[in-house]
Amino acid sequence: PNFKTQPRPPPIFLARNLIYYISIICFSGQQMHRMQVKALIFLGLILLGPWAIAQDPVAYIRQYEDIAVSEMQRSGIPASIKLAQAILESNCGRSELACKANNHFGIKCGGDWDGRTYHREDDDYQNGKLIKSCFREFHSVLDSYQAHSDFLTDPAKATRYGSLFKLDITDYKGWATGLSKAGYATDPNYAKRLIDI
Repeated sequence: PNFKTQPRPPPIFLARNLIYYISIICFSGQQMHRMQVKALIFLGLILLGPWAIAQDPVAYIRQYEDIAVSEMQRSGIPASIKLAQAILESNCGRSELACKANNHFGIKCGGDWDGRTYHREDDDYQNGKLIKSCFREFHSVLDSYQAHSDFLTDPAKATRYGSLFKLDITDYKGWATGLSKAGYATDPNYAKRLIDI
């Protein structure tokens, strides 16, 4: 799979505009039915829903730490590293893939994927032209976290990632550096970015 950081949407800008328009409607002297106001607020929550959850790394960690710890116990991948990667790759759960496909690690379909898919432009080219890449779509965030674990523990990839599992589970710097050296991501600053998180 290809793991890339997604651009950050502007939730604060959207929220500010929403509040502005609701205040104009509510205080412009027009009499509105209470249900109409509630409908406007509900619509705003729907529009802002993907960004209303996990607005920052701390909130994201609190939301998904139990899954990360459970996966650490199952696979041996440090929860700290898994959360750092998810934060980086999904932009704290706000990326397009995270919001629309429950894909928090940018995992592409691959040749053996037979589940639901989500297509968007990424970095795949055909005849020199950028085409839409195939990403896995998951039923839940848990499925995404489990798929990430299965990817790193795949016996076919033991030559790339096997040495990581010899590190202490608390050695997040060693894991970050090892993932980068193994070619997990093309970003030359990938290890530093994980460590900084």
